[in-house]
Amino acid sequence: MVKTKHGIEPMQQNIKRWQGALPRASAALALFAMSGLASGVGTNAGTDILNTAQVNYELDGTAVSQSSNTVTITVDEVIDVATVLQSPQVTVAPGQTGAVLVFSITNTGNGPETFGLTVLNNDAADDFDPVAQTPTIFFDSDASGDLSAADTPYVPGDNDPLLPADATLTVFVVNDITAGLANGSVGRSTLRAESATGTGTPGTVFPGAGEGGADALAGASGGAAEATGEYIVSDVEIAINKAAVVVDPFGGSAPTPGATINYTITVSVTGTGTATAASISDPIPASTTYQPGTLALNGLALSDADDVDAGAFFATAPIGEVRVALGDLTQASGVQTITFSVQIN
Repeated sequence: MVKTKHGIEPMQQNIKRWQGALPRASAALALFAMSGLASGVGTNAGTDILNTAQVNYELDGTAVSQSSNTVTITVDEVIDVATVLQSPQVTVAPGQTGAVLVFSITNTGNGPETFGLTVLNNDAADDFDPVAQTPTIFFDSDASGDLSAADTPYVPGDNDPLLPADATLTVFVVNDITAGLANGSVGRSTLRAESATGTGTPGTVFPGAGEGGADALAGASGGAAEATGEYIVSDVEIAINKAAVVVDPFGGSAPTPGATINYTITVSVTGTGTATAASISDPIPASTTYQPGTLALNGLALSDADDVDAGAFFATAPIGEVRVALGDLTQASGVQTITFSVQIN
């Protein structure tokens, strides 16, 4: 199989400027947004496995060695891919434009493979169908994890990503949200990756299409995989942030055994709506122990018991968690601050 690598030209302006035709990009940047991931299926496709037997004997007291013919087996290419949603459910407003979902695509086969990408927004089980922007898919060219002007738009058939075995590519799917939607409406958007060599039931053979002229065959994924992200319509948005300060037994800030980690969680609300029955749950980190009596909300101490106040420490397996009920929150509620401490074991 002859594989061609199409390049990726970095985006020079914001996504609204990427309407219409786009130039073919430099081949040197085709793998710019990829990182290694040890997930392949074993020996690289096209590898020759050589084996020669030998017979040893004596002839009139003289040692003789004779070799057999060499048997060569070329490893076939297994075509496999994994598509994984990286972003949580995305909160959106009715009529919002440029709502982004983050996905990763990993070549889990044992040879380089080109993949075509498709976005599907017609899930019959959701409340509304997101509207794909043009372009819809962007490569994370600057490896920032966020859509930016440096990221490259995907043009089907022009810069289909060529992924080496075990390589991972981060991509963004960009949709607009329909106006006039009710709070709580959910819309789904699916990213699908398909092998350019072919797809089929696991074990389907593509003669001569693998590396080194060997056969290729569909792996467990059948050469195609998809993942689905969700948008939820809301007139309120919650932001949560967590910070930590370490105090060691010697008065410094080294995270040594016996040091205390003081955590601060802040929650803020924007928008015109109400976040009903908001609550915080935070598992105690492994290799630490919760410090009794340190849980507080907005500077007011909370008991560790599951009682009438807003907080509690639950000593559930394996190491427990803290929970704090925040109640109904609006923008007028202001920032809610939760603090507690653990000790490094």
